[in-house]
Amino acid sequence: MKVQPVICQDYLAYENLSFNAIRIVLLQKAIELNEDSPYLQRELATVYLQNRENEKAIEVLEGMLQKNPNDLKSLIIYGGIKQVRKETNDAITIYEKILAIDPKQQRIYSLLGGLYMETGDLERAGEVFNRELDNFPGSYTGHFYLGRIYAKQGKVKKAEKEFRKALELKPDRPEPRFELIDIYKTRRKTKKAIELYKEILRSNPGNVRAAMELGYYFHQQGMKKEAEKHLIKLGLRSQNEFEVIINVIQLYIDSKKFDEALVVINGMLKGAPDNPDIHHLAGISHYETKNNDLALFHFKKVTQESRFFQDAVVHVAFIYQDQNKNDKAIKFLGSAMAKDPDNPDFKYYLGTFHEEAEDYEKAVEHIKQAIEIEPDNPRYYFRLGVVYDKWNKKDASIETMQKVIALDPKHANALNYLGYTYADLGRNLDEAERLIKKALKYKPNDGYITDSLGWVYYKKGQFDKALKYIKKAVDLVPDDPIMLEHMGDVYQKLNDKPNALKFYQKSLNIKKKDKDTLEEKIRQLKPTGS
Repeated sequence: MKVQPVICQDYLAYENLSFNAIRIVLLQKAIELNEDSPYLQRELATVYLQNRENEKAIEVLEGMLQKNPNDLKSLIIYGGIKQVRKETNDAITIYEKILAIDPKQQRIYSLLGGLYMETGDLERAGEVFNRELDNFPGSYTGHFYLGRIYAKQGKVKKAEKEFRKALELKPDRPEPRFELIDIYKTRRKTKKAIELYKEILRSNPGNVRAAMELGYYFHQQGMKKEAEKHLIKLGLRSQNEFEVIINVIQLYIDSKKFDEALVVINGMLKGAPDNPDIHHLAGISHYETKNNDLALFHFKKVTQESRFFQDAVVHVAFIYQDQNKNDKAIKFLGSAMAKDPDNPDFKYYLGTFHEEAEDYEKAVEHIKQAIEIEPDNPRYYFRLGVVYDKWNKKDASIETMQKVIALDPKHANALNYLGYTYADLGRNLDEAERLIKKALKYKPNDGYITDSLGWVYYKKGQFDKALKYIKKAVDLVPDDPIMLEHMGDVYQKLNDKPNALKFYQKSLNIKKKDKDTLEEKIRQLKPTGS
């Protein structure tokens, strides 16, 4: 009879907790009753990981491994955490220990060998995969990765042998064939490379990567008709298979192989001349190769049904801006917004282009419209704060930057902007210092934030400290006119007129507008009659 109230109390205590939080409480209670249970400790660490409480998981595992240093399951979890945290040397040490305890932990060989490859220690990586093959002679991964290591070391025959062995074990896998193709291309064994591409496509006709690479390889070898045939087919496929577009991005765009990309894209356009996704990729490639006229042509072919429509519109606007055609950029964004009136980014970018035109009233209007659609977007608020600042509405700018920080406490640029604004106004200097130091925690080598901290010290009258930070800022960003002027201001306060004049002059040589104050500072420092 006395048990029931306790259960009710437990229920009331747990009813507002998440499932994982309840599991943590129950596991902690169970561990109190059985402190030496490796299973319970591992379960608690696992739940902490699921809850993204990595530090607590590490604490549990380290405490457990002090008592049971050879507990394999705990070591595997611990090594995995270290690997995810990029603590590579610790992860290597743990994985080596696991294999020393139990050489039959096959998955660990791949993890350990992969880490050695990441660090560039190919000799040790090779040793690991050879050890795997000693224990597991039929390991596909052992042969495959050993082949990769030999290929990187230039041991071509050994690499070829390992890839062939991997194919014997898993004949349908394309990866060893792609590796062999790279070897044959390097050795100019064209027929062998082409045959391997065809083998992949016979086994899997839908393999986009093989079809795309083969099309480009035909082009390289001057086999234009074969190239065109393959690329036209890919263009036709791209209309129903978005995977084709993804492969162009992964193989060529992401790796910045834009000239190669254009060969593939132009071939595909012959098969699907109206595919807006292909036109977008063409636009990106021409934009990155500085051919803005062709980039504009292709971006304008990207229609509203494409998932790239927004990106294409924004690119067009920025190209117009680069061409000093800000009015065209605004007009183009306005027409895009008419087609997609609920797109907050169109409103946001329209605001930024009005900002560029120094029409701050319209800039605020459009950015506020974006905020109405996405009221918790810190990027929109940050831009709004910048516009208010340029409009000389300092209090509105301060309030808006405070909103950014409320939405994103780690927003380094907003922390810096607010701190610098306080410093420039000579207000809340201790708070300004705190904000800027916090910003530096997230961007420790940012020249602009470093300059802001120096400016706070300048405003506090701590000129030696100001010089230290502003000098560092100028080293990081040597051509910013504001920082150079700040250097001049500090030197002037330190009564070092020659250096003050030097940095004022450097600033004046770079500054494009609002030069009057700076010119006056120089006049006051120059000797009479000079």
